[in-house]
Amino acid sequence: MELTFEQGPIRPPSEAKSLLIRATRNCPWNKCAFCRTYQGKKFELRSREEIKDDIRNARMIADEIRALSWKLGGGGRVTDAVVRLVYKGGNGYNDAFRSVCAWLYWGGESVFLQDANSLILKTDELVEILSFIKEQFPGVNRITSYCRSKTAARKTVAELEKIREAGLARIHMGMESGYDPLLEFIRKGATAADHVEGGKRIVSAGISLCEYIIPGLGGESWSREHAVATAAAVNAINPDFVRLRSLQVVKGTGLYERMQNGEFTPQGDEETVREIRLFIENLTGVRTTIVSDHILNLLEEVEGKLPEDRDRILAVIDTYLSLPEQDRMIFRLGRRQGIYRRLADLNDPVMYGRLKAVTDEYVPDGAERFDADLKELMHHYI
Repeated sequence: MELTFEQGPIRPPSEAKSLLIRATRNCPWNKCAFCRTYQGKKFELRSREEIKDDIRNARMIADEIRALSWKLGGGGRVTDAVVRLVYKGGNGYNDAFRSVCAWLYWGGESVFLQDANSLILKTDELVEILSFIKEQFPGVNRITSYCRSKTAARKTVAELEKIREAGLARIHMGMESGYDPLLEFIRKGATAADHVEGGKRIVSAGISLCEYIIPGLGGESWSREHAVATAAAVNAINPDFVRLRSLQVVKGTGLYERMQNGEFTPQGDEETVREIRLFIENLTGVRTTIVSDHILNLLEEVEGKLPEDRDRILAVIDTYLSLPEQDRMIFRLGRRQGIYRRLADLNDPVMYGRLKAVTDEYVPDGAERFDADLKELMHHYI
């Protein structure tokens, strides 16, 4: 029988080096207007035996890969030679082998439990699964997962502490916004109070919490309300991390339909940058790290630890907003093409000249066409 194990469709970018173990299938809510990841897919709880079988298979695959390393002279380490052989077509290695090989190559120290809400499992079942991961992979020092705020709020702090003690080190949670009318509009299925209660319980239990925020989600109508209310919710929780994921309206979602019929008007890059500034200005009394690790975010440099990095973060935003209009266009184009990562990249005269030649076609009266073309380009990152 071919060794394999089940893997879901997504994980946070920060878990790129984690082994993916699917604890549930799909999303139990699956109604958010901005998301199409699980459209048409039914949520299913996997049995603890199914999950443990997958963990066993992953461990046996890891053993086979280490054995291959010994044959290739790698001494059990997953070297470039091992990776090339496993990834080379025609050698009989499936996606599960390739996933484990990459995981071992990067150290084999972290595991991410999929799909969208693993904490929906009964506490004792989840503790058993976490303990089994540690048993099968003694070198694992970090296990993380997604969780909905309402699910966390249904767990007692004592239950969450038990889960932490079994090995769950971090929870990734999609707050999206702290503004109730907007949460209702996007069909989030949770209120700001739900977000705060679930988040505070996770923090109280000693589990690292990463909250995800969507700048631009309020569109032109609710930008200010979205920024201020979301900051208030974050202040009440004091999570370890806030990750920014600027809005890109995806075709096929409910939000896209509302945009098409005029119920939602998205704002532009610069309005979103100003919204992020307002959000950060309103964060008070928190020891939170802001992270901007996604291509959808225009300014990757908008990250750091609060409160000590607040002034530097705001200065990055102000520097961008003070640029001449065409320089802002050049930076936006370079960022959306994956060429630019930092504002200082504008100082490269060769690349600047190439990008300027493109933006010259939109100056002085093609700003709307430029925005439309960039939005189309961004669809490739979804």
